[in-house]
Amino acid sequence: MIITVTLNTALDVTYRVAALRPHTTHRVLATEERPGGKGVNVARVLAALGHRTVVTGFAGGPCGAELRRLLAAAAPAGLLTDALVPTAGATRRTVGVVDEATGDTTMFNEPGPTVAPAEWTAFLGVYRELLADPAATAVALCGSLPPGLPVGAYAELVREARAAGVFVVLDTSGEPLRRGLAARPDLIKPNADELTGLTGFSEPARAARHARRRGARAVAASLGADGMLAVTEEGDWQARPPGRLSGNPTGAGDSAVAGLLSGLAEGLPWPGRLARAVALSAATVLAPAAGEFDPAAYAAALERVEVVPAAG
Repeated sequence: MIITVTLNTALDVTYRVAALRPHTTHRVLATEERPGGKGVNVARVLAALGHRTVVTGFAGGPCGAELRRLLAAAAPAGLLTDALVPTAGATRRTVGVVDEATGDTTMFNEPGPTVAPAEWTAFLGVYRELLADPAATAVALCGSLPPGLPVGAYAELVREARAAGVFVVLDTSGEPLRRGLAARPDLIKPNADELTGLTGFSEPARAARHARRRGARAVAASLGADGMLAVTEEGDWQARPPGRLSGNPTGAGDSAVAGLLSGLAEGLPWPGRLARAVALSAATVLAPAAGEFDPAAYAAALERVEVVPAAG
């Protein structure tokens, strides 16, 4: 069982327009709604890959209720469990506007609800129960912190997972990442900009090695069109995608986390995990929404991903 934590869940709304032009009125060609937030996206991909997953975090208000309804409707039977904790505040929306003429996506992310101390305490109780389940093998801590939570919230959750002997992945940014790194997660999954912000180094391999020295057992850095770099106890590798893709990149990093975790659960060595992560990212770019991937594109990309020892 893999646990995903999304403290700032969202109802993802996608608008498709013929062409996005500032200062004008747009006729929306199509609207889609999906359960969202980084950890929710990770869980949906894991379930689609056949892995039992539990979603926890917070959900509240009409958007939270709709998120939970959509999550239940989209989940493969028996593979995705909703363990979200109710909040008095309303779950946020993220609005993506897809320009059909260019394929570009413009995002508008609302702030999350303020989480009360009693709600955080209730979540910690649920989290500890999930970690204590003998079936729990890994936990992914994903996304931003909603208002009301301490900046060290992820550091606390990392320490809880380590105490329970559960493999923990941290995928966040800024000060929550910096604090969480000091708690020594098994893996962090920053993008190149987040890694630079964390370490001050712009060269990815140097930055990843520095992050490892500061507390992470392994670093898997998303490099956009250049794929993914992994710096681990077992060695360093870079996985390169088969080619540049046009589409919606929203959620590609979340699919990469799902690829790394599913590979871990199946006992794949690091090169195999990286290949899966990069192939899933590519297939997500071609899908209509985050938390989804094109199965045919995934299978094709997996055969063509190149994994090589990292330079330096």
